[in-house]
Amino acid sequence: MLSRRKKIVQAAFEKKKLHGVIARVGLVLDISGSMRSLYQNGAVQEVVDRILAVASKFDDNQTLDVWIYDNEFSRLLSVKENEIENYVQKHILNNDTIHKFGRNNEPLVMEDVIRKYTKEEPSEHPAFIVFINDGGVVKPTKKVIIDASVLPIFWQFIGIGNSEFELLQKLDEMEGRFVDNANFFHLNDISDISDELLYDELLNEFPEWLQAAKAKGIISI
Repeated sequence: MLSRRKKIVQAAFEKKKLHGVIARVGLVLDISGSMRSLYQNGAVQEVVDRILAVASKFDDNQTLDVWIYDNEFSRLLSVKENEIENYVQKHILNNDTIHKFGRNNEPLVMEDVIRKYTKEEPSEHPAFIVFINDGGVVKPTKKVIIDASVLPIFWQFIGIGNSEFELLQKLDEMEGRFVDNANFFHLNDISDISDELLYDELLNEFPEWLQAAKAKGIISI
């Protein structure tokens, strides 16, 4: 399955003119209480599987960095192709050291993502962050997005379910940013979208951000 998905990602890269682009890939997973059933029924594992295919084509070491968050956050073990099986069960559901199924608080985990890619592990390559959320983003998230617009990080938010996504739906209208550094799309059920459509949506605005970030000197390659 991963091999097939990697071919689909490659086709999406060629369509979006991303061939040869190197980016570090991170996945941020909402683990607030309303997400419980999606963890238990395997939907979140499917998300990790599908985003790993993107990391395997984008990332120079083919590694997907993973975070989870509710009102706290955890930076999890990064995952490679040979470590993907039962990742969610082993490293999230069976991990008693991490907080899960509380309320959501996006800024805390976003600040840790920024810390990793700009302070702890700076690189000439940008970061592409896939951020899964099932609604109710807290208002301070807006300031984090604006402040991060000068950084080599692109945020691709995916809303799942039927909750409110008011702040994320207004990303294209968000003023005060150095460049437009985020995109959002909504899926009622992430398991229902084909790989072809998912990767097409996922990579829709990243090429534009790359051009803008280069023009503004945020990235050099």
